Amino acid sequence: MKICFPVETLKGLDSTVFEHFGSAPGFVIVDTDANTVEEIKNGDEHHAHGMCQPLLALGGRLVDAIAVGGIGMGALMKLKAQGVRVFRAELGTVGQNIGSVLEKTLPEFDPALTCGGHAGGGCAH
Repeated sequence: MKICFPVETLKGLDSTVFEHFGSAPGFVIVDTDANTVEEIKNGDEHHAHGMCQPLLALGGRLVDAIAVGGIGMGALMKLKAQGVRVFRAELGTVGQNIGSVLEKTLPEFDPALTCGGHAGGGCAH
């Protein structure tokens, strides 16, 4: 399973999970089958709110799941349409969250909790 984590800084499994998908500076992709970790910079970090292109942000890499603290409705729907599961990450590092994904203790992201915009404090996380 390939799981993507939006992160503040690229530090592998020690990277802190970022609160917003689209504006994360980078991503850590963990392949649990191959036991590998890949780091990439966000290719779509400076987009207008609501215009996030998740697969562009990931540089075209395909993943099975994403674990994030917050995400907009548009990005969530685009990912789900591509068959990507989106989990609500816990505060902490990629390493701490990967175990929760594998143990199936992270909930899938509820559309009611998506970010409504950053200017007015519209995020529900």
